[in-house]
Amino acid sequence: MTVPNRKRIDFNCDLGEGCGDDAAILPYVSSANIACGGHAGDDATMRATLRLCREHGVAIGAHPGYEDREHFGRRVLPLDRDEIGMLILSQLARLAAIADDEGLRLSHVKPHGALYNLAADDRIVADAIVGSVAAFDPKLAVFGLSGSELTAAAEAAGLRAVHEVFAERGYGRNGRLLPRGTPGAVLETLEQAIAQVHSLATRGEVVCADGHRLPLRADTLCLHGDRADAPEFARAVRAALEADGIRILAIDAA
Repeated sequence: MTVPNRKRIDFNCDLGEGCGDDAAILPYVSSANIACGGHAGDDATMRATLRLCREHGVAIGAHPGYEDREHFGRRVLPLDRDEIGMLILSQLARLAAIADDEGLRLSHVKPHGALYNLAADDRIVADAIVGSVAAFDPKLAVFGLSGSELTAAAEAAGLRAVHEVFAERGYGRNGRLLPRGTPGAVLETLEQAIAQVHSLATRGEVVCADGHRLPLRADTLCLHGDRADAPEFARAVRAALEADGIRILAIDAA
């Protein structure tokens, strides 16, 4: 029997980026978004992360981003729709080929960094990403910021749209993540993150930086794996969700 949405959530983390302890994080999450050679990662890190996911029974997703390692894919590059589409296709194909070699299959795609945030508001960019996913494999789900143009584009294309919320990122009252470097953009303490996770998972709302309460659909919860304390946060977030009676399941799990 499928668990009602209010009693389950996917817990995902961005991994394979070469800057965190992936092995220490994976026991606590249900899905992984693996860097596939754009902002970070190479064939060796992709293969190693895929094997860790198999070991822990974690669902596998592609995490394509701008090819801008110097800035970790966190600045917008001047690419047109076709160039964005090819960027997504090439990185997705690269990870999928290695996964196939390991006897694994991808479940979803989640853009990274500046590309993810741009697609939240720019429908042309969102459509370019979704079009590439649909052309590659229409069975793949698309992870996008909750209530964004990316989830709307996925739904319009007939793909599975997964509305994503964040454990340790601050929100503006427009439902968008506050830009990194601005006050409140990153929740630094575990207590702040746990309070936000509790609100999102049990009430479907987030308290914005200015105190405004904003309703958000929460299909999947993200923790950034590049934090130095990511394993500690992952363990604590999972414990908090379970204490609230929330089952942690990948999006395709029954």
